[in-house]
Amino acid sequence: MSVEVSEAKSWTDDLPVCFYTGVGLSKNQIYKEDGYRREAHECEDRSFHFKIDDHTFLYGVFNGKDGSSMADFAAQRMPAEILLGQLSDKDSPEAIKEVLREAFLAVERSYFESVDDLLAERANLLCELPDGFKSYDAYQQFPDIVNRLRAANARLSAGASVAIALIFKGHLYVANVGDCRALLCKIDTEGVLRVMQLTVDHDLTNEDELLRLSHMGIDVEKLQKKGSHLATRCLGNYNVKGGYKDFDLFSAATREPVIAEAEILGPIALDDSCRFLLLMTQGLYGALEEATKSEQANKEIAQIVVEQFGSQSTLAGVAQGVVDRIVRIHHDHYMKDPSHLMCCQHEDITLLIRNFNFQLSSPASASSTLRSYHPSLNANTSDPFAMGLKFDSQIEVLPSSSINGTLTEMFTEASITSSDSSEQMKSNQSSSMFLDDDGRIAAYVDFSSFYQAVKKAKDEGTIPENAIY
Repeated sequence: MSVEVSEAKSWTDDLPVCFYTGVGLSKNQIYKEDGYRREAHECEDRSFHFKIDDHTFLYGVFNGKDGSSMADFAAQRMPAEILLGQLSDKDSPEAIKEVLREAFLAVERSYFESVDDLLAERANLLCELPDGFKSYDAYQQFPDIVNRLRAANARLSAGASVAIALIFKGHLYVANVGDCRALLCKIDTEGVLRVMQLTVDHDLTNEDELLRLSHMGIDVEKLQKKGSHLATRCLGNYNVKGGYKDFDLFSAATREPVIAEAEILGPIALDDSCRFLLLMTQGLYGALEEATKSEQANKEIAQIVVEQFGSQSTLAGVAQGVVDRIVRIHHDHYMKDPSHLMCCQHEDITLLIRNFNFQLSSPASASSTLRSYHPSLNANTSDPFAMGLKFDSQIEVLPSSSINGTLTEMFTEASITSSDSSEQMKSNQSSSMFLDDDGRIAAYVDFSSFYQAVKKAKDEGTIPENAIY
């Protein structure tokens, strides 16, 4: 007999979901020489997409590190720190940004408070081991204690990179720590789709972060040798934050080097030029960069999104189509490498797409959707890479002062396109299904061609005798 195990219910399960959003996911994979794939660990990515009312929307992606406990905690606690009345009396942009800034710090404080018992347990376990024992000898004589210590340390090292997007009263605010990204795609006056990165990658490629660490007395060149993707900001990771003096790379720091203070951008006024917002974990753009050596991953991801808008009928299909496409590119690159040294695995991948007014199309009309974003596109071509769809040649990280616009009616349910085009929605709204005098609904599907074919077959005597028509 099989026993169903249900996941613990969270209060966020009762929050209204935003249906203007699609999410795509691919769990981490390790490749074998024959192309077979397997998961290296449980999926550590999390996300949410909520519509609280017509003026308040909250979205988030969480990239767990060394386990999912921090990502799980943050995905459940972050909405509580933003949506439980904190915004109700906030009118100024600075006040709203302060709510977001404090939310990140409060989530981490709460998480560290939740592991107090674990810290006490770790301290007691360390006291049970004799002084001077090496790791191997300790495991041979006290395997249970060592295993429990390893489990405790694994939980205490769990962290998460986070990107949050808040739409409040027609303006967009974005906050992040770590390497999750937010991209806003807009059409300019010439019909060019411009891709703007709204977040900052907090890793060792960020010169501002290197300068911050250097001012603390840290040898950043030595730190860089450990890898450029070391997160300099995150939620969690108590082992580094609470005991950074015990790490050789951080021991010279005059204060805590890895921090949870978010960088926040906004307000960005949303207008008709806004097409869609992308939130993604590092696994997405990292897989593309690794496979193609691209320095324009943001632009290429946006191109794939446009392509998927032209071939999918749902936002979830668009998001999953983008993820599947990039996973395929990554895996194909591995299979083309005779030595199988490159692209041996990819991490968890999450992509969240918030659509504003980009039309979804059926596969038959894919090229028309793509053509609508530049008049010079060839009507007979369906490949956006070959069609000349124009994108900004450079990826920009823009301050809020450079993104201007006014709020339109895009936040009403009637004007946001989900799975139908605006023309179809108008048609659906005008076709009221009232009952006629015979208690029937007026026909809304044209069967005339069917009946003509039946009549022709009947006249020609080709309909089987037992056919019902």
